[in-house]
Amino acid sequence: MARAGSTPHPRLAVVKLASCDGCQLMLLNLEDALLEIAERIDIVEFPEATTHHSSGPYDVVLVEGSVSTPEQLEQIHEIRREAKHLVTIGACATAGGIQAMRNWANHEAFRAAVYAHPEYVESLATAQPVADYVKVDAELRGCPIDAGQLMEFVTALLTGRRPNLPDEAVCAACKRAGRVCVMVAKGIPCLGPVTMTGCGALCPGFDRGCYGCFGPREQANAPSLSRQFVEMGRTPAEAGRFFAGFTGYAEPFRTVLTELGGVPGTTAIASAGPADRDHSATGASPRAGGK
Repeated sequence: MARAGSTPHPRLAVVKLASCDGCQLMLLNLEDALLEIAERIDIVEFPEATTHHSSGPYDVVLVEGSVSTPEQLEQIHEIRREAKHLVTIGACATAGGIQAMRNWANHEAFRAAVYAHPEYVESLATAQPVADYVKVDAELRGCPIDAGQLMEFVTALLTGRRPNLPDEAVCAACKRAGRVCVMVAKGIPCLGPVTMTGCGALCPGFDRGCYGCFGPREQANAPSLSRQFVEMGRTPAEAGRFFAGFTGYAEPFRTVLTELGGVPGTTAIASAGPADRDHSATGASPRAGGK
């Protein structure tokens, strides 16, 4: 906390919704750099590091996780009211995460298939990214987020400048690293051409196709890539499966996945597509606050 007579430090809170805590761990993994950050920012709430809770207002709130329960829906609106800047971190908060794969299935049937007593579990009909309900000021993507991007964002916050975050496909990182394209040379389906960079092209570096962890980059031509997968010998259902990952609910991955049959394994409990969902039960309309 700031000493008496000194300039107050910005108040930063880290909030968890439906998530695995992996993005919070990336903050802890900053180690020595985190100690320097703590000297200039008051970290007033951080579930992975402390049980302490602090009330707002906050200068910055980092939100991890998707909105998946009625309680979380109320919580994110309260956070938005108390936050000067709301920043979503990770695939769950920015794209719905792997839990959004249930959005292609019947909600009640899905709960009954997973839980012995679904009546004890409160959940929304869909798992949504935070920006579907409130205004988001910035996004840090990834599953998990990249430590370098996190440091760049925090540094920009402290110096009062715009963060310099990449806006290019994973393929660009592959080329700079001098790697041979796994799709061209080995026929391995790869989401690199349509996925935002941030991981350093980790998977292609191990002769594996990109899984799309950082989500679609701007103007990504996902339909064209799905057709390429089919031309490579995959069935439409198999081609769609490559988009059904951590960021499968983000557009345009969502549309491609829906057109190719939805998420594998949900056929038996499938219902209307995500665009046809009735969100009236949640008490708010998707994209109500915009981005």
